Amino acid sequence: MTKVHTGFGIMPRVTHCTDDEQWGQPGSTKKVFVEKSLTHQGGFGSVDRVVSRIENTYWKIEVSDFQAWMLGFYKFVGEWRTTPAEQGRILVDYTYTLYARNPILYPLNWLFAKLFWKRYMNQVLENIRRMIDAQEPYCYP
Repeated sequence: MTKVHTGFGIMPRVTHCTDDEQWGQPGSTKKVFVEKSLTHQGGFGSVDRVVSRIENTYWKIEVSDFQAWMLGFYKFVGEWRTTPAEQGRILVDYTYTLYARNPILYPLNWLFAKLFWKRYMNQVLENIRRMIDAQEPYCYP
């Protein structure tokens, strides 16, 4: 995760994860730790949970238990689908749904998702592409 979530603007870089021995199995969780930033004091940042996983085809994860205020968001749900394409290529469909409870903040939530989060997730995908090009391992049991 440290090579994928490298920080972006107000989002701090991930430094490490703990309690991840079962990570990758549906229902498993891990604690995510981040560096200090404008929005976070550093340290424990959130919990990731595997909602669903179909090997080499689909992942659904939930990020919650934020330890810093996240503009009223209480969880993010990411889905990662892969489809074999032409030889040596794989199509990736990566979507995120951000959940918030305070209607007063919805306009700010919308701006955050459209102007910031989308760009950050594009950076995440680019980091993964670089790892693939460098043939770096990125797998979980």
